[in-house]
This record gives sequence, C-alpha cells and structure tokens, in this order.
Amino acid sequence: MTVSITSYLLVALILFCVGLYGALTKRNAIVVLLSIELMLNAVNINLVAFSKYGLHPAVTGQIFTLFSMTVAAAEVALGLAILIALYRNKETVNVDEMDQMKR
Repeated sequence: MTVSITSYLLVALILFCVGLYGALTKRNAIVVLLSIELMLNAVNINLVAFSKYGLHPAVTGQIFTLFSMTVAAAEVALGLAILIALYRNKETVNVDEMDQMKR
C-alpha cells in the first residue's frame, strides 16, 4: 500500500487550518500554544513528505524536521514557563488580560 503525497499534504493542511483557527479564535493561552504546535507539526509533515516524494528525495527534510521538533520542544518549555509565571502574577490564562508586563 502506497500513500501519495496528496494525502500527506491534505493531512498537513487540515492540521494547519485547525491550528490557525485555534490560535486566532481562542482566548486561553494554553490552547493558543497548543494550536501553534499543531501548525508547526503540519509544517513538519510537509517537510517529511517533500523529502520523500520531492524531485530529489533525500533525508535532509527528515533531518530538518528533527531539528524543528527539537526547537519546538524548547519553545513549548519556554512558553509554559512564561505562562506559569503569568498565572502566578495575574491568576488567569486569558490572553486578553495579558497585555501588560507589570501591574
């Protein structure tokens, strides 16, 4: 059974659209952070698909995806640390109330 590149691109498109919708419409900072991660994973799926089915198939896309996943893990750790600090100060995770650096 072979999976065509169209299937990969379709899954990536759906993931990216769901992530974009969540990032633009939700007010919970954790949901926004998770939505951004969905969009990043959609990009990773595209990188792997094009590295396998592209004009010059190579492992460079997969290696770049591993690098991207590493950066994403660091981004999530930093984002959660910032959210925890903001929650301790303001006692909310609503992004509308996080418009000031200091009370």
